[in-house]
Amino acid sequence: MTILCWPEQERPRERLAALGPSALSDAELLAILLRTGVRGKSAVDLARDILVRLGGIRGLLNAPEHEWRAIAGLGAAKRAQVMAGIELSRRLLRESLTERDAFNRPEQVREFLTLSLAGLAHESFHALWLDNQNRLLANEELFRGTLTEAQVYPREVVKRALAHNAAAVIFAHNHPSGHVEPSAADLALTRRLTEALALIDVRVLDHFVIAGRDAVSLAETGRLTAAS
Repeated sequence: MTILCWPEQERPRERLAALGPSALSDAELLAILLRTGVRGKSAVDLARDILVRLGGIRGLLNAPEHEWRAIAGLGAAKRAQVMAGIELSRRLLRESLTERDAFNRPEQVREFLTLSLAGLAHESFHALWLDNQNRLLANEELFRGTLTEAQVYPREVVKRALAHNAAAVIFAHNHPSGHVEPSAADLALTRRLTEALALIDVRVLDHFVIAGRDAVSLAETGRLTAAS
């Protein structure tokens, strides 16, 4: 049975209009983005299948391309619709960090970085450049590597800090291998970058390691000081 055959008060779009988005389940909200279902499944049924397969909303936001392509009935048009919704979420988080003290909003920083890095097949090293009130100036990919390593050069990082007139920075990189635990090399790199940036009075506030749907903060786990 298609959603059009449902009683009007049970249809997701009508429920959203009447009750607001907070009244809808995750599957109903996703169904609105999908717009239509597939043979034998309503949009809500398809949305439930997607959420189960990907592990809920967090999995939906972080799923790599190959996982999306493996979902039966999810063609290019539907993927584009969902990807557009995800990109809007990413931009909303970035805007929030631009307006407020990013360092005092660790969960939003984590969500933003996870959205940006989790699904990448290559290693990518990012910097969130912050002003003297810890508001986001720019999110910049500094280096891109292979599946196993990215070459990060402190001199180039210092140049970018000066270009943005940054007062502080939060670093982040992903582990495509899926192992979220920071390596000895990650700690050593953080130490080198902290020392280099200290020469121009730029503070390193944190370094996040992202792997799949997980993220580890060196500051939260007490290893930023150890790295420094």
